[in-house]
Amino acid sequence: MNLAAVEIKAFVPARHLADSIAFYEALGFEVPWRSDDLAYVRHGETSFLLQQFYVAEHANNFMMHMLVESADDWHRHAKDSGVVERFSVRLGPPEDRPWRIRDFTLTDPAGVLWRIGHNIPD
Repeated sequence: MNLAAVEIKAFVPARHLADSIAFYEALGFEVPWRSDDLAYVRHGETSFLLQQFYVAEHANNFMMHMLVESADDWHRHAKDSGVVERFSVRLGPPEDRPWRIRDFTLTDPAGVLWRIGHNIPD
């Protein structure tokens, strides 16, 4: 019996799929496939599914975490991309967390909270 998992993907809610796709593309994500209600979104070897589904209570309590090599570089990239102004989203400063990750927060147009960070070495 082979029970090896190959991949796990989250279905991330979007209030307006086209706006959310534009947001992620502005951050450098690729969208190699999309339909009227679903999009496959990836950055490097990481990916998720963006779905045309919006319930405020769900979207505003939905979190994603992306582990990167440098949270500070990603924060600078997010700031320089113009997504905060263009999409009226929130971008928090990078901080060292007690759980040994340096990260920052970024909301997407639907209110999904992203924590983008790197591990703090021993």
